[in-house]
Amino acid sequence: MNIHKVELSISAVKPNQYPKTDFPDLAFAGRSNVGKSSLINKLLNRKSLARVSQKPGKTATINFYNIDDTLHFVDLPGYGFAQVSKEEKKRWGNMIETYLNTRQQLSQVVLLVDSRHKPTADDILMLSFIRGVCPRAVVVATKFDKLKPSQRDDSIKLIIETLELKGDDIIIPFSSVKGTGSEEFWAYVNEIVLENGGETNE
Repeated sequence: MNIHKVELSISAVKPNQYPKTDFPDLAFAGRSNVGKSSLINKLLNRKSLARVSQKPGKTATINFYNIDDTLHFVDLPGYGFAQVSKEEKKRWGNMIETYLNTRQQLSQVVLLVDSRHKPTADDILMLSFIRGVCPRAVVVATKFDKLKPSQRDDSIKLIIETLELKGDDIIIPFSSVKGTGSEEFWAYVNEIVLENGGETNE
């Protein structure tokens, strides 16, 4: 994937702050510390475009990254972090729900889950929201390099069964360390962009 320009368009908390563009959004959702920032940095070949925090639950805004004026990567606030107050959780939940329900440019929400663990109740709930606004589920199993080769098939099987993936749903094992899954992910991104009448740079 040959990317020429990547920039943070805006960190938004409400709809009137969303970018006024007509190209598609590809949003990323997942539990705090699941590896969203690391995945975005790896896919865009940038070391610190998306800030990687050692403190889960730090991202409290919706971050829009403009890629070649062709699409946005959208980093949604992480969920499921126990040390965040109930009020903060509710605010973040409302922020995410508003984005999902009002953003016309939204093409797909990608759900990130940690390949080392069974998807949580929060992951299942998020996927139900995603299915309400997207035609299929797209799941990225992060930190795949941390699994032993003998564990990998069972990990993917458990994710598929727990999230009840089927039909046109997609699951991509991913490692931000080794780059596993990057080519598969960009192949899917190209499909999304082309379906929306755009084109990525190859």
